[in-house]
Amino acid sequence: MQKIFSNPNIIILLGYMGCGKSTIGEQLADELNFAFIDLDDVLSAEQKCTIPELFQQKGPKEFRQLEHQTLIQVLKSTSKCVLSLGGGTPCYYDTMERIDKVTPNVFYLNASPMTLVKRLFSVKNSRPLISHITTEENLKDFIAKHLFERKNFYTQAKHTINVDNKTITEVVKAIFKLI
Repeated sequence: MQKIFSNPNIIILLGYMGCGKSTIGEQLADELNFAFIDLDDVLSAEQKCTIPELFQQKGPKEFRQLEHQTLIQVLKSTSKCVLSLGGGTPCYYDTMERIDKVTPNVFYLNASPMTLVKRLFSVKNSRPLISHITTEENLKDFIAKHLFERKNFYTQAKHTINVDNKTITEVVKAIFKLI
């Protein structure tokens, strides 16, 4: 029996912060002539403050609840779009179950802890979860622990693409082959 999706034209990118969801999503959307939606941008616009400010003001639990509500609204869209999720979005409540009902085009952009450290250490102050970390080694340990905790959620995506040592164009081409 073929599964019926509520919006098979939406492509969802998920993965840990720094894996390239927004950058890859923008290029993919451009090449497909789809809209690009970054869930963080939608949430930030709705709440009229930045994600770091929102995270600090509301705390992790309320932040995730707001993020989840915003995602539910975005998933109701019937338009063709590429949607980039926040790194923790798939790990909250029934998010992956909901996503699985919307589209078969769900991609986990998998990056190793070392790749993520290289991408994130210099910009850590703009990332609430890691702004307190002072060394690359501590960041690597933090990321490895988080990836372990989130792996069960991330790997529920229909497709996994390793982004280590790949250009944006190479990742976009890999996604094209699977949609």
